[in-house]
Amino acid sequence: MISPLALSAYKTAMAQTGAIDAQVSKSLTKPGAPAEGFGQMLTDSLTTVNNMQNEKNDMVEAFAAGKSQNVHELMINLQKAGMAMQMTTAVRGKVLEAYKELVKMQF
Repeated sequence: MISPLALSAYKTAMAQTGAIDAQVSKSLTKPGAPAEGFGQMLTDSLTTVNNMQNEKNDMVEAFAAGKSQNVHELMINLQKAGMAMQMTTAVRGKVLEAYKELVKMQF
């Protein structure tokens, strides 16, 4: 037989879990806005990284041609572009690892 105290604790825990689930699902979806898929997010991220690389290249060319003297901004953009490329490479590696795991799981 289940004690009334255990039953009460179970009901309280379930109610709290339901409230947390409602909060999370409410914060994850915006009403009226379509959910962005993984492919679109990946495309947007790669476009952003590409734009950062192009901006970096333009700044380096301008600095080398003597058109710009702002070394501080150039160095910041070099670091931003480098970090974005490292992050992209890391994500690519993780995606490939996940793909290989999925291939192993198939019969």
